[in-house]
Amino acid sequence: MVLEAEHTFGTMTSARNSEVIHAGIYYPAGSLKAGLCVQGRRMLYDYCTERGIGHRRCGKLIVACNDAQVRELRAIEARAVANGVTDLRWLPRAEAHALEPQLSCQAALLSPSTGIVDSHGLMLSLLGDVENAGGVLAVNSR
Repeated sequence: MVLEAEHTFGTMTSARNSEVIHAGIYYPAGSLKAGLCVQGRRMLYDYCTERGIGHRRCGKLIVACNDAQVRELRAIEARAVANGVTDLRWLPRAEAHALEPQLSCQAALLSPSTGIVDSHGLMLSLLGDVENAGGVLAVNSR
């Protein structure tokens, strides 16, 4: 049974998230949160593909505008690799600018596994899974 305080599901916190599929870049190296993020990202992409839920691996650029920020990017990259994020790619200024012409930076890290998901489609699919397994949604149930 899924208890929902509101009159229907997914109208509060779940409906107000960023809809970002995080790659697992920023969490402390080797942390449970990092491991679950990397594993969850893979599982979420697979689930969305299998169920026809709207999603896209649009990627993300993390940019550095000066030498100090380039050093910070190196630290971010090391933490991400320690967390199992293996697809980051360094982009020199010209390559980053080619991807985003309005961008002015010294260098960038491309995270191709960062993406977005239709959270409402995802919630509807998860509810369908609960109901197909014999579960029920109880609304107005604090």
